[in-house]
Amino acid sequence: MSSFISEYGLTVDGELHKFVVDEVLPGTGISAEHFWRGFAAGAEDLAPRNRALLAERDRLQSEIDAWHKARAGKPHEPAAYEAFLRQIGYLQTEGADFTIGTANVDAEVADIAGPQLVVPVMNTRFALNAANARWGSLYDAFYGTDVLGSLPGPAYDPVRGAAVIAKARLWLDETVPLAGAIHADVDAYSVKDGALAASVAGKVYPLKDPKCFRGYRGSESAPEALLLRHHGLHFEITIDRNHVNGKGDKAGVADILIEAALTTIMDCEDSVAAVDAGDKVAIYRSWLGLMRGDLKATFSKGGRMMERGLAPDRAYTGSDGALLSLPGRSLMLVRNVGHLMTTDAVRLKDGTELPEGMLDAFVTGLIALHDLRGQSRFRNSRTGSVYVVKPKMHGPAEAAFTDILCTRVEELLGLARNTIKIGLMDEERRTTVNLKECIRALKARIFFINTGFLDRTGDEIHTSMQAGAMVRKADMKKSAWLTAYENANVDTGLAAGFPGRAQIGKGMWAMPDRMAEMLATKAAHPNAGANTAWVPSPTAATLHALHYHEVDVRRRQTELASRPHAKLADILTLPLAGPHNWSPEEVRAEIENNVQGLLGYVVHWINAGVGCSKVLDIHNVGLMEDRATVRISSQHLANWLRHGVCTADEVRDAMRRMAKVVDEQNRGVAGYISLAPDFEKGLAFQAALDLVFRGVEQPNGYTEPVLHAYRRAFKRSTGSVGKS
Repeated sequence: MSSFISEYGLTVDGELHKFVVDEVLPGTGISAEHFWRGFAAGAEDLAPRNRALLAERDRLQSEIDAWHKARAGKPHEPAAYEAFLRQIGYLQTEGADFTIGTANVDAEVADIAGPQLVVPVMNTRFALNAANARWGSLYDAFYGTDVLGSLPGPAYDPVRGAAVIAKARLWLDETVPLAGAIHADVDAYSVKDGALAASVAGKVYPLKDPKCFRGYRGSESAPEALLLRHHGLHFEITIDRNHVNGKGDKAGVADILIEAALTTIMDCEDSVAAVDAGDKVAIYRSWLGLMRGDLKATFSKGGRMMERGLAPDRAYTGSDGALLSLPGRSLMLVRNVGHLMTTDAVRLKDGTELPEGMLDAFVTGLIALHDLRGQSRFRNSRTGSVYVVKPKMHGPAEAAFTDILCTRVEELLGLARNTIKIGLMDEERRTTVNLKECIRALKARIFFINTGFLDRTGDEIHTSMQAGAMVRKADMKKSAWLTAYENANVDTGLAAGFPGRAQIGKGMWAMPDRMAEMLATKAAHPNAGANTAWVPSPTAATLHALHYHEVDVRRRQTELASRPHAKLADILTLPLAGPHNWSPEEVRAEIENNVQGLLGYVVHWINAGVGCSKVLDIHNVGLMEDRATVRISSQHLANWLRHGVCTADEVRDAMRRMAKVVDEQNRGVAGYISLAPDFEKGLAFQAALDLVFRGVEQPNGYTEPVLHAYRRAFKRSTGSVGKS
């Protein structure tokens, strides 16, 4: 057990205290006394406000539950329902139109449209891979995925390689066409008078749009690389006639490097399993390494030990002859925990646990000073900002509280007001229906809004839990509320002046092995007006970047700005099944689908402390899963149990059947602890049961209280409590 240190009335876990004092504070210009005194004052002042906001959530949910229960068996009355929501304060009156005033925003957020990665920050290798995914090989992305059909075998396939090159050249023709020739026929590239020159059989052809050429590396007559830009995104044609690819290429082209993951969310929340001080220190230490630029990861590859660090910036000679430097890394954002959970890493004077999101705000902000004060090996924000993504806020009052919290952190650290920028995740229903006012509460620091189907659906189900049985989970994607929600998010962001100041984002592509399908469909996100969207891997970021060359997002946003705003009445449409005639087989299939995904995720969360992983679904398709997946599955089952669509015995039987399926899917995974057959003693299995059978009583349907309790129990049982 860790020792505890007293600091100005706070009781701080010894490991966390030592980390802050010995590793974080040196180099920041902040003394330990100053930090702990200010942190303690902020914690004691703001923690009661945090608790009051959670109590308001509970009050509103209780009122909504009672309203639905009183009307059980009667047709839903949309107009009466909306009036009721206004009466209880769930729906708030919108104020006058306004434009956000966020300043000092990096170009990756304000101006350039492109992919966004989300990665568990405590996994240093994953964090570094994501940060370095700013540039990705188009050749590798085409060759190593199913974009060209089946996956490649272990030996190099020259036919497939030729197909990769042909597809890449076709992409060049579509993106930066030549005037009078095609890239496949080019036998040499050079630079003449600051412009790209492509030679075909002795004749030289320029680009149709010469402004796309940005620079080169090497000599003008024999460049090693050509830098181009289209729709704000750069890409590099790499030339190396000694490279395995360049040897057989007429023009010596070895690869095309795509500017891909413009931003990466380093996640302290949904994709990690952090339940004690040791876990929090592991998270913060990784974020510290990223902000200082010295994070390293050592791993074995091909029988050799490898070390990975952050990629350097990329240098070119610009088309004007001047030195041109481009970032070699994603702009890193940090996702803090929401308002709900508390942590025993810090206790207040009255012995209660500190809200975990408050700890994140102060410590991740303190760590960011290493970047802001120019002491990092690599600069993250070139405009002097800190980008905090804040999830799971419910309504304008909670957004306003986050603004207050950020102000307290800035005051403590001596930062100018609004240095800390906030990304508002539009994933809770009360935020969706009050989005304009949520943005207003953060209008000087907001840099991001986005949508997320899984969490938003989980909250949709929980909010209307007592209204009736919900449609099947797959049918949720066809619901009127979902389309209106997606459109309203874009409409509201555009009306508030986000273009040129902030991002409008869309959700995750969850199938990392199905890149052909992603390439065929995910252009829908920039077409919807989003200037970023989540992808599950660096390779996916490289491929998704192609969509932002295909779609001029700024032009698309201008087109969408004149459409009618999505209707509130549509957003408030309840996804109720109504009278249904599902067969026993359909009900069983729905239960098994939910249960299998639930168990497949929870078994790794509880037993291995893995917060985000590729989990095989019931059809053996790998899906990137985090807590949002568990929220929707557990809430859907809880709803069907509440309204008699299925029975408790049916769910328990499905849990036992699917446990064996999950065990088989994980056969061969090192350290895996089976779910079956000892169901009664297995903590992961019991956690899954609680998530469903106690789902109605969970605050807003969140999974964290149950998952944290069982993970802590597992760590106690194995003697690993507090170990990071």
